[in-house]
Amino acid sequence: MRWIMLAAGLLAVTAAVPAAAQSPPAPAVVRTVAAAAKLPDLGTAPLSFCAVEGTIPAGAASRIAAPPQGIFYQLAGSTEVSAAGETKTLAPGEALVLVAGREVSLKAAGDGPSRALHFLLLPTTALGQPVETAPAAVAELYRTPMPIPDLKPGAYDLNLTRVTFPPGMPSNPPHHRSGAALYYIVSGSGANTIAGNTVQKGPGALVYEPSSVIHQWGNPGSDPLTFLAFNINPDGVPAVVMEAAPK
Repeated sequence: MRWIMLAAGLLAVTAAVPAAAQSPPAPAVVRTVAAAAKLPDLGTAPLSFCAVEGTIPAGAASRIAAPPQGIFYQLAGSTEVSAAGETKTLAPGEALVLVAGREVSLKAAGDGPSRALHFLLLPTTALGQPVETAPAAVAELYRTPMPIPDLKPGAYDLNLTRVTFPPGMPSNPPHHRSGAALYYIVSGSGANTIAGNTVQKGPGALVYEPSSVIHQWGNPGSDPLTFLAFNINPDGVPAVVMEAAPK
């Protein structure tokens, strides 16, 4: 309600004023931890990230004889996973931790093939070793060009997080990782900025972020951007470290 004073008669009357139009809140970034593990001690051996895609034909089975530490993420179809006397069927978007040295059996469930990603943290000397057995079709998608820097003996957190940026989201503030991360773009197109240079990254792209790389991510497109972040960081230390504002 609003009071209006008429100067001639000093008469107060009321008039209805429509409520001010309010803009809806901007869509929020959605983060979902798909799988996570605590690593009591990394040891001293140089370690690398590796991303591998495996496809198991419909009704067929495969196995991982001696998996490195990592996370198995279901992309399409479904997989029946058996390890240590337990069996679980993963649907698209679900994941589980691979325990180093524990044999795992895989079987394509349902009527179609199973397509999945292995995000691996492994000794650099083990790069290139087989991940799944035949008849699975296996393709290495990425490996870090050098051992992950700045990883020291001690306890670490290892996780795979699915992140969705809403359409039109501007680039977030500059930041870096306390450990390291490997991104996989699931859908949409993201703007990755490093040292003032912005590059568009689309579905299937992989981006490595060691602790030394200061970067930003945004989504200038009209569709949501969804990516997976395979991350390692020291126990008790935030995974993301924001850069101080310039003075």
